[in-house]
Amino acid sequence: MKVLTLNPPFFLRFSREQRSPAVTKSGTLYYPMWLAYATGVLEQDGFDVKLVDAPAQGHGVEEVIEIVKHFGPEMVVVDTSTPSIYNDVKITAKIKEILPKCTTVLVGPHVSALPEETLELDPAINVIARGEYDYTVRDLARALQSGGDFKDVAGISFRENGTVFRTADRPHIDDLDSIPFVSRVYEKHLNIRDYFYAIARYPEVTIITGRGCPHRCTYCVYPQVFQGGKYRARSAENVVAEFQYIAETFPFVKEIFIEDDTFTVDRSRCKQICQLLTEAKNKISWTANARADVDFETLKMMKAAGCRLLCVGVESGNQNILNNIKKGLALKRIRKFFKDAKKAGVLVHGCFLVGNKGDNPETLEETLDFAKALNPDTAQFFPLMVYPGTEAYKWAKEENLVLSEDYSKWVTEEGLHNSVVELPGLSSADLLNFCDRARREFYLRPKYFVSKSRQLLRHPSELKRTAKSMKTFFKYLVRGTFPESQSSCECPQARPGANVGEACH
Repeated sequence: MKVLTLNPPFFLRFSREQRSPAVTKSGTLYYPMWLAYATGVLEQDGFDVKLVDAPAQGHGVEEVIEIVKHFGPEMVVVDTSTPSIYNDVKITAKIKEILPKCTTVLVGPHVSALPEETLELDPAINVIARGEYDYTVRDLARALQSGGDFKDVAGISFRENGTVFRTADRPHIDDLDSIPFVSRVYEKHLNIRDYFYAIARYPEVTIITGRGCPHRCTYCVYPQVFQGGKYRARSAENVVAEFQYIAETFPFVKEIFIEDDTFTVDRSRCKQICQLLTEAKNKISWTANARADVDFETLKMMKAAGCRLLCVGVESGNQNILNNIKKGLALKRIRKFFKDAKKAGVLVHGCFLVGNKGDNPETLEETLDFAKALNPDTAQFFPLMVYPGTEAYKWAKEENLVLSEDYSKWVTEEGLHNSVVELPGLSSADLLNFCDRARREFYLRPKYFVSKSRQLLRHPSELKRTAKSMKTFFKYLVRGTFPESQSSCECPQARPGANVGEACH
């Protein structure tokens, strides 16, 4: 049986699978990771699968329709996100027009949080696979092939004869070693060079070594609506085996990005992986997501094993704000982490979030001052993005802080991150303008120029990554989020790539 796994067209280089889906100012484009893992599971079970990543491959709606016609799948799995949901549903409906007997399945955090609401958007949607869907779509494919009952498939919401059914939640996957290497799926279906992470050396390969996160940050969507709070991990041996596979299969790859929510949750496992990588004489540098609480001993082991950089969510320079968002970190501990990382020779990319519960103009300035004092290798400043299913979304709704129920407004007309939250004394425009100013003040400091120049002189290999990210980032650094030439038309069809490319009337 044929199955199409589709990352549908929207904005060019739109990253659905990043935690805040959007087009990025740095040119970063995420791999369709979860679709790729599901593709691997389906292929492992004997299904004929085609993975299409339209935003990366430059496919518009017509190209995707031609692929659908030629491939003729019996099931189509469509990735979705909050800002693209209306677009994704329309594309699903177009596919259903071409193949009316095809079973359409929507996946992703947004539909996991709002399955029934999503099913009501269009009768062309047959099934919502909630949460972690690797085995859910496999079991759906098995049921389709054998004529089985969808009610026996855990983790789905579906419509049958006008009635919506919700089956029992699917338990999260504990044996992650049983899932095929995602890098094997990339090799078969994707072009590695289409993808770029501004914080990683290019070209890079993204993998997941563990799922779920035990921390309770109110804004983080994946642990709350997709993978749960229990941390589940691949064995150290399995992770190192994939490192070796990548080195052999993609000798041109410069870096591996470990995209776990928090790679360093289990410190002993982290050290075990580092020890095995060191013993295997690993030659590929790697980057990972971490919390700003990693101890110096672990940082040294990570550096010795090839870790070049850690992506860390600092979020705020005000302790009360960190407490409000349940970050579980003290400013003092964050400062020590940055000091230890520098001592260990591990670079840090710092993420700063504004518009949180309790934020005001003064706390925003504290965050900017904190970012400058920490002086990470790179920094990003984002407005709070509240997604359905998160505690942050519930708070914003209860306080009447969400400006629009139109999910397409979660991004700007260019597909960039937008703010739909307005705090007392801080409008959504204030938050976006602050982020623009914070980026300028952070990157245009003499101290930053000096430190970055020294780094590039010591490590010329960083030059290619820096130049590639600055190519797109610089225009936003100069002009901000909203260019003066931007159309003021509020019609959603006026947005490039929105609503499957229809003209504005």
